[in-house]
Amino acid sequence: MRTRGFTLIELLVTVVIVGLLASIALPMTEVAVQRSKEQELRIALREIRTGIDAYRKAWDDGRMQKSVDDSGYPKSLEVLVDGIEDAKSPKRSKIYFLRRIPRDPMSPDTRSTPAESWGKRSYKSPAEDPQEGEDVYDVYSLSKKNSLSGIPYREW
Repeated sequence: MRTRGFTLIELLVTVVIVGLLASIALPMTEVAVQRSKEQELRIALREIRTGIDAYRKAWDDGRMQKSVDDSGYPKSLEVLVDGIEDAKSPKRSKIYFLRRIPRDPMSPDTRSTPAESWGKRSYKSPAEDPQEGEDVYDVYSLSKKNSLSGIPYREW
C-alpha cells in the first residue's frame, strides 16, 4: 500500500528509528542537565567558602571588632553580603565578602531565600554530624540525592 510516495513499511521503519533515537537522547539530556547542576553546585560552594575564609582572614588581621566568645566566623551568610565595618580604615568603610549568596542548585525549594537553601555547619559542630550554631563555619547541600559519581551532594 502506497501513502503519498512512501510505503507503510517505510513509515513504520521511520517511526521506529525516530522512537529509538528519542529513547537514547532523553537519558543523555537528563545526564547533561544533572552535570550542569553539579557544576553550578561546585561553583556556589567554592564562592561561599571563599567568602567565609576571607571573613576569617579579616578577623585574624584585626579588621573587625572581636569579642571573647567570637570564633572568627560570620554569624550568618547574610553578613558576607552586608559587609562589616573595617576597624583599620580611618573612614570606617565596609568590607564585603560576597556580592550575593548563590542558591543551592540542588535545592527543590524555590520559595526559600538563597541563604536558607544551604545547610550550615557551625565551628563547634563535628564534620560527621554538621549542626547549625552561633556562626557559619561551612555550608553544604541539603539534597538527599547522590551525584553522578555516587557521592551524596551533602558531602561535597
